[in-house]
Amino acid sequence: MAFKKSGGSVLPWLGIAVVIILIDQFTKTLILGAFQLGDSHTVTSFFNIVRAHNTGAAFSFLAGASGWQRWFFVGLGVAAAVFIVWMLRSHGGQRLFSWALALILGGALGNVIDRLIHGYVVDFIQVHYAGRAFPAFNVADSAISIGAACLILDELLRVRRSR
Repeated sequence: MAFKKSGGSVLPWLGIAVVIILIDQFTKTLILGAFQLGDSHTVTSFFNIVRAHNTGAAFSFLAGASGWQRWFFVGLGVAAAVFIVWMLRSHGGQRLFSWALALILGGALGNVIDRLIHGYVVDFIQVHYAGRAFPAFNVADSAISIGAACLILDELLRVRRSR
């Protein structure tokens, strides 16, 4: 099978990535249908649902650029996806590592889809405290962040096991 290596099958991990993409796109579709740009709905004293458009990367990095950043981030996302699938083929048997890569893959492709369809990423989760708001984010961003934390944990555990 083309998607099977000695480390395990890549298909379950791709399935997880597809689930992340579907949840991400579904929630963004709900926000686009129910909110106008800039709308905000208070859910709790520290959490709002908002509609924000991000033409940049994390924390709106390069959002003010002249438009080239859209294609740069699409290309970066596609290159990352290819690399992640290659890594999953080689390390599919390493559960925590593969979970991390699957989450990052799903999140990256969820945001790439937004850039291709809209020209920006739809963000809608806003956390705030004491009058200070964290930049809005989405399900894809959450998956990428959790995946990155899992990669760090996997490395710490790997180093600990090698001692």
